[in-house]
Amino acid sequence: MTADNEDTRAEFDDVVNMTATELRRWLDTDESKSVGQKPEDGGESTGHRSGRRIVDILEKKDLTDDDYAHMRRVVGYAHRHLEQRPSGEIENSRWRYSLMNWGHDPLKG
Repeated sequence: MTADNEDTRAEFDDVVNMTATELRRWLDTDESKSVGQKPEDGGESTGHRSGRRIVDILEKKDLTDDDYAHMRRVVGYAHRHLEQRPSGEIENSRWRYSLMNWGHDPLKG
């Protein structure tokens, strides 16, 4: 593993605070499917598709260059989205649901 990939893995592990099982369960909910950018055909949102990819990455032993590229996307998305935290209650917010599709639950310690 290159130093860049080691850094990517560490950042990914820091940002993704949901287990593969937690994320898989979340992705099956209506709340998960209700948020995110959807294609014009009304299919799966970008974040939901990313969540499925994250589950795959979490369950893999040997990661590919494409996996590391996706991990960098996840880290970038989470950092940008966390800076946009809304005021008030977030437990049932679209903001939280969107982050959870990307593997980060802001309510987890």
